[in-house]
Amino acid sequence: MFLALRDLRFARGRFLLMGTVIALISVLAAVLTGLSSGLARDGVSALRALPVTHFAFQRGVEGDLYSRSTVPADDAAAWAKRPGVRRAAAYGNQLAHAKDARTGQDLDIAVFGMDPGSFIAPRPATGRPLGTVPDGVLISSRLAADGVKTGDTLRVERSGAALPVIGTVGDASFTHVAVVYAPLRTWQRIHYGLPGAPPEQAYHQATAIALDAAPSITGAADAQVVTKDKSYSASPGFAAETATMTLIKVFLYLISMLVVAAFFVVWTVQRKGEIALVRALGGSARYLARDAVAQVLAVLVPATAAGTAAGIGITAALHAASGTVPIALEAAPLTTAAALLIVLGVLGAVVTLRRVTSVDPLAALGGSR
Repeated sequence: MFLALRDLRFARGRFLLMGTVIALISVLAAVLTGLSSGLARDGVSALRALPVTHFAFQRGVEGDLYSRSTVPADDAAAWAKRPGVRRAAAYGNQLAHAKDARTGQDLDIAVFGMDPGSFIAPRPATGRPLGTVPDGVLISSRLAADGVKTGDTLRVERSGAALPVIGTVGDASFTHVAVVYAPLRTWQRIHYGLPGAPPEQAYHQATAIALDAAPSITGAADAQVVTKDKSYSASPGFAAETATMTLIKVFLYLISMLVVAAFFVVWTVQRKGEIALVRALGGSARYLARDAVAQVLAVLVPATAAGTAAGIGITAALHAASGTVPIALEAAPLTTAAALLIVLGVLGAVVTLRRVTSVDPLAALGGSR
């Protein structure tokens, strides 16, 4: 570390500039990580909260399963008797537009339908549980924050269904839309989508059968079984958003690696004489390589830590100021992002080590002359 520390002290301005660039990249990485986690949570938080392991969707349907799949709701009883299935319940999913009858406010909602006594029915944070009031619904806390109150009535467009609000649950969203939990029969009327009483067949439909089952559970002749985690990509826009954010972060990591590599290539060229002198005095190539890596870490680690901390602060401030930006500051993704920046920075510097270890000692003794 002797040569590395002397370099850091002698050229502290250059290394401070490099550290600032790395810190700014770390700030951007922290902000993107928080936004990526927030978008993912905002897209499927209601699905994540469901106490299920698998969904049985209609066989042959691909893509957006939650809007394309239709299964017989009565199949839940048959699924509950299958080996490996602990519990099964019919589940409905429908995006809709509604209006608060009290305030006239237009609302976009995702209606989750379920039998009030089933294992997927949520417990209300406030108010009464599902099934205590005909067509009564529980609303996400996001709707409550928008001014919808217990006792209000939501009127769904097209079907004209009136949904009395009987309670609230925690923050739950699907495709960035607040979730409303409704009895399955109410959901079936909304899913039918036309004014008036639906035909009897409409009251035997569901989007999927929600399962609490062993990992080895398989599909049936008329159903495909998908794990809950894999079903996230079947929700509208989730896969595209995730892929976009991942691609942006990949390019950011590659840029950080190239920036570190370019800096240390230039720095190695500038101090070629000093490196040659160390070689002439008996310094081994391994010593110089270890010294160079230590120098990289001495710059990368504090700069990345400072930048990540600043990024977390900026992200939290943005979220507090706007309240609408979907941001989630989760420890694991942020730590992973910071670690990747450090690892890739070291790898970028390792590429330059050949210039360090291949310096000819004769250069220090005037061999080139």
